[in-house]
Amino acid sequence: MLRPVLLVVLTLSLLVACGSDGNDDASSPGATGTASTPTVSVSRASSFDSLDLPDDALTPPGDTTAARFAAAMAVADSLDLGRRPIGEIMQVLGQTFSGAPYHEGTLDEPATERLVVRFDGFDCVTYVESLLAMARGVAVGDTSYAGFARRLARIRYRAGQSMGYCSRLHYFSDWIRDNDAARFVQDVTPSFASRTFRDSIDFMSTHRPAYRRFATNDSLLTCVQDAETDLAAAAAARPLRYVPQDSIRAVYDQLEAGDVIAIVTSVDGLDIAHTGLAYVPSPGETPEPTAGSVGLLHASLSDGVVVSPDLQRYVQQIGHMIGIVVARPQPVEASSS
Repeated sequence: MLRPVLLVVLTLSLLVACGSDGNDDASSPGATGTASTPTVSVSRASSFDSLDLPDDALTPPGDTTAARFAAAMAVADSLDLGRRPIGEIMQVLGQTFSGAPYHEGTLDEPATERLVVRFDGFDCVTYVESLLAMARGVAVGDTSYAGFARRLARIRYRAGQSMGYCSRLHYFSDWIRDNDAARFVQDVTPSFASRTFRDSIDFMSTHRPAYRRFATNDSLLTCVQDAETDLAAAAAARPLRYVPQDSIRAVYDQLEAGDVIAIVTSVDGLDIAHTGLAYVPSPGETPEPTAGSVGLLHASLSDGVVVSPDLQRYVQQIGHMIGIVVARPQPVEASSS
């Protein structure tokens, strides 16, 4: 059993964005930010081509990423995945990366904020958002890397506009709200028997010593605090709801393949401690799944990309995890592919 203090220290390396180097945390900056960076007031770009990404972001950053992206798209083509619901596309594509290692803090490695893509490993958030971006492309018949990169930027950054470190959606409840507003996912948790999450979300600003850049960059700290204030206002208007850990099996029959599962934590100041996809097994799989079971397809800190066979059991075995939020991937609208 982990002592409470040790648990909090370990959580620093797990989220805000699911993994990091322990100095910066996954939410610590790889770039400078400014207090004037827009937060939730920015309007999400409606045009797919309105994203101003540099040319080098539209090509794979290395041979490994290029090869693994091409392999995933080949699977999509061979199985004609574009005809399936987007969640099923995500589940199938997610399995093509089985065994890929867990990589911490990759978004914060560059000296300046840029669109980071790595397929040689993932943290839990980069895994989910990469699959959502790939699946949306497959759904409209665009399997180009450039299309994937644009879609990923729209998912990762507030209002779909990359404007620096503070525009990245560090808190996953914020990620859900922003992508729900864009109709990329829908938070379906309120349709289940659920509870309201009432805790404040201010882990980043209240743990400044754990963030190397915050210790020397007051404007960046102010920017993060502003984002937390906006998040509190959004939560007051539309409270985050979650299915308690002991009630997860009761909603198994309402979960769909590829649903984004966000696991809520009791750690002070945090909202979501881990993310993955609902894994709904198909009959005849080997080993034969337990009837009616739903697993978690995720980038695990200890095992890399793997399926944990029972979602409720997984949540229950970690002391600070208290329940789940479910965000369902939405069909792609022609005007916002």
